[in-house]
Amino acid sequence: MITKPDKNKLRQKRHKRVRRNLSGTAERPRLNVFRSNKNIYAQVIDDVEGVTLASASTLDTDVSGNSKVEKAAAVGELVAKRASEKNVTEVVFDRGGYQYHGRVKALADAARENGLTF
Repeated sequence: MITKPDKNKLRQKRHKRVRRNLSGTAERPRLNVFRSNKNIYAQVIDDVEGVTLASASTLDTDVSGNSKVEKAAAVGELVAKRASEKNVTEVVFDRGGYQYHGRVKALADAARENGLTF
């Protein structure tokens, strides 16, 4: 019997491979994205201190939209605003092993439009 590969395990493997070369510092923290079936989460993380500087998700009451892509764009906008309140303008983008497409791309584009550079 042939079993299907576990998509999440493959994603975690890709994410580990990317994280070997990618790290957030105090000057350029890491903008991490996690995508579930229903929600999307974004965090700005300083890996040296091990501290989350800003975060946003579709579970926040400030986020609205009809489609998942619109909600992802709203999360990108919100995380950029919260990061700018902490004087963070430059980040390293960590797509979390997901394809840079759809919701992940919408979040990244919205974050760029609202002041984050990466």
